[in-house]
Amino acid sequence: MKIFHLSDLHIGKQLHSYNLKENQQAALAQIVALAKEHRPDVVLICGDIFDRSVPSGDAYTVFDGFLQELAELTPQIPVLIIAGNHDNPQRLSYASAFLEKHQIYLSASAPSHPEEHLKKVVLQDVHGEVNFYLLPFLKPGYVRHLFAEGIVTDYETAVREVLGREGIDFSQRNVLLSHQFYTNQGQKPQGCDSEQSVLTVGGLDNVDASVVEQFDYVALGHIHKPMQFVEHKIVMAGALQPVDCTETGEHGYFIGELKEGGCKVEFCPLHYCEYVSLSLKVSQDTTEENLKKVLQGRIEQAKECQLFKVILTGSCPLGAPIDTEELARMERVVQVVDRCHPDYDFEKLKLRHQHQILGRYIEALEKMPQTEITKKALYYGVEAMLAE
Repeated sequence: MKIFHLSDLHIGKQLHSYNLKENQQAALAQIVALAKEHRPDVVLICGDIFDRSVPSGDAYTVFDGFLQELAELTPQIPVLIIAGNHDNPQRLSYASAFLEKHQIYLSASAPSHPEEHLKKVVLQDVHGEVNFYLLPFLKPGYVRHLFAEGIVTDYETAVREVLGREGIDFSQRNVLLSHQFYTNQGQKPQGCDSEQSVLTVGGLDNVDASVVEQFDYVALGHIHKPMQFVEHKIVMAGALQPVDCTETGEHGYFIGELKEGGCKVEFCPLHYCEYVSLSLKVSQDTTEENLKKVLQGRIEQAKECQLFKVILTGSCPLGAPIDTEELARMERVVQVVDRCHPDYDFEKLKLRHQHQILGRYIEALEKMPQTEITKKALYYGVEAMLAE
């Protein structure tokens, strides 16, 4: 059975003032084209379909178009989707019964009543049946009431107990879709700024990969960097495309083949969005017009998929200050960080104010190790005292 495994689409993402819609549409269109070429038996999408719990109309349109194009492929390819921590279960599961008629299976919420269980989808290949269990993002509080007091104490016990009540026959071939913060023997994967807001104090949201090791393949989402906890078996797809300036390295999806003896997967990068930090040195003679020309030239020389975080360094211009908001409106610029500093003559200032706080402040800072923090403290402190 051939599998496409992708995750963390974050449709509708706005990065500062830059709309990622076109980049995301291009990446999703490529997935459809690849599905048409490789003919997978199933497509797994492991959470964080949308970037916000209340997606915009544009975001719904992008996802709807993606599903429609997948559904139009013949023979039809089943699509299995789970909710992530960014998704609103009620909004994501809208029209789910209708979607199942087109072999699009969606699980947005963990079981909340004793009679409820995980959504199970059974597909067939030449070797027989494969059972797919859809486990959407959950918190301990979502399922604690289903078990005796004291059983579910954290995220790991919540996942273990929810899977345990399914009565899974591990002599058969079983695949799990899950969206949690998994670790491998206590080692945490590398996260990013866009993920840190959902991590709890003390690491209580960790789920060790050993909890799911009995499955033949575990398709994971949540962490945006692609990785394999257990090679060819427990796999984090990573974000389809980077959704934050901190997310460097390759992004894409996994393609795998599940046979009787296990699974074999391969990472396939997509290049529709890549973040690049671009440092521009500013001097006292730099004008905004000249800076825009230099920046435009660098952008035109770069790959079309590259988006830029521009960092201004050097001395503040003597004339009008650089309008960073104007620079940020330039095409393919997502953020502008101004790290310029005034070109103070500290020796003259120290002599002129040697018996005052300003002079003693400069002298004290100069005696300290000249780290980046010390330099900032010197410039900002002098700027503040001169402004008084």
